[in-house]
Amino acid sequence: MPDQDGYTEFEYMAGDGLTLRGRRYGSRDFRDRLPLVCLAGLTRNSADFHRIAITLSTHPKHPRQVLALDYRGRGRSDHDNNWHNYNPLVEAGDVIAGCEAAGFGDVAIIGTSRGGMIAMVLAATRPGFMKQLILNDIGPEIDGVGWARIKTSLERAREPSSWDDAIELLKEGLGRQFTAITEQDWQEFARTTFKDVGGKPQRNFDPGLLTSVKAQAMDDRLPTFWPQFDGLRHVPMLVIRGGNSDLFSAETLEKMAARHPNLQSITVEGQGHAPLLHSGDLPEQIYKFLEAFAPKH
Repeated sequence: MPDQDGYTEFEYMAGDGLTLRGRRYGSRDFRDRLPLVCLAGLTRNSADFHRIAITLSTHPKHPRQVLALDYRGRGRSDHDNNWHNYNPLVEAGDVIAGCEAAGFGDVAIIGTSRGGMIAMVLAATRPGFMKQLILNDIGPEIDGVGWARIKTSLERAREPSSWDDAIELLKEGLGRQFTAITEQDWQEFARTTFKDVGGKPQRNFDPGLLTSVKAQAMDDRLPTFWPQFDGLRHVPMLVIRGGNSDLFSAETLEKMAARHPNLQSITVEGQGHAPLLHSGDLPEQIYKFLEAFAPKH
């Protein structure tokens, strides 16, 4: 059963022997609903999903299991000595291994940014695995402006000197996009972005991940995932977009809606890349989507 924080630590082994970790919410007795697997952004980790995972795993009507994974080199998972393995294809394989270790067959997935890319890779490598998909501020095309901002901010980022400094660093980088979140949100954002080491914040990912980011030149053509997206036409999809996002454009969302017969979308005003999933009525809308379209497990 979950501990006082609402989850149990989850640990499993990747195909190449690396030890990976995450968080498991809800009772294993919740078998009448599909488990939800949460996939974070490029440098993010399972803590991003804590509040939405608590909401869904303790829902008074229909609770479900929720599994939030730390990719290799992120959060509490082991670092990979080979930085080339920090790529969506390898990480998709790790997700499959994690789901198998958890005893999951069919699943629903929510993917934020990189997590959505991994979900689209899974559509090609493991068709039929996903029965529902929620994409959080990501689509088959990535806006180069947003990618350049993320790449530059990672390459130039410094370690904060204190937790107050960590909050200010986040505001400096993202304050123009996130105009509608609270001071408490910024504090929580800092705690999920950095880990506490002796009372001071430190990056919560392997520095080797930056090598993989730097290997992508600014003028390189960004990959698109339209074939993988088209392979998800049979999967009910909810797409969440930050109204101020510079990575996922409104135009891309329109093209997705035109190509997918069962796509719902939500635009979160006053937020950018990527919206906080506990904001406003997003938890209830996510719950309703999962209930409306998911086959019973």
